[in-house]
Amino acid sequence: MLFTTATADDVAEQGASVAVLPVGSFEQHGNHLPLATDTVIACVIANRLAAEHDLFTLPPLTLSCSHEHEGFAGTVSVSSRTLAGVISDVQASLERSAVRHLVLVNGHGGNYVLSNVVQEANVSERRLALFPGGHAVNDARRHAGMETGASEDMHGGEWETSILLSEHPELVGQAYGDSDHEASIRPHLLVTGMRGYTDRGTIGRPSLASAEKGAAALDSLVQSFAETLKVLTE
Repeated sequence: MLFTTATADDVAEQGASVAVLPVGSFEQHGNHLPLATDTVIACVIANRLAAEHDLFTLPPLTLSCSHEHEGFAGTVSVSSRTLAGVISDVQASLERSAVRHLVLVNGHGGNYVLSNVVQEANVSERRLALFPGGHAVNDARRHAGMETGASEDMHGGEWETSILLSEHPELVGQAYGDSDHEASIRPHLLVTGMRGYTDRGTIGRPSLASAEKGAAALDSLVQSFAETLKVLTE
């Protein structure tokens, strides 16, 4: 399930002090992955973390900051101000229910504002965490035996395709084996957007993806998260 089906009684009985919020996007992912790819992946990770650590699972944010993908059909964005505001409102609402800690599981690399949101929230006390960070992702790539790194495998590549092949193979189009596109150096991405470096929407090598790699990457992320949770709540 991508969305939680818990009832109010379920949540009351659980009594969790930490909530987890999947943050996805609605943007192009080439011709082999759906527009909702980042949301699906964020939900997959969040659900695994919640099951392992007994967290209160929230429904995902399905629109975020995808401005670098505009010009491709289907992409829809909200401003960084809106995304930051929604998270602030969610945090305030959780506090009124005595849930003091919130973990943002981010599925979209373009949500730069989340780092600022988390830093500001933790000035006086530890309240928010952002997961997975670069170290956790790099560890997961190595654990899974992925051949590409995060920079060259930016979008719709080995990482995202592998996770979907593992958890939701029905969402992966057969074209993934023929959708590789390399553009590992992107000095003007913030000016040109993705269109400056790819016509097909992919930057990476989805042809290297496998369900086994996706499963191994998820296992590694679950293991890495234990330290994040400890630091947040200690």
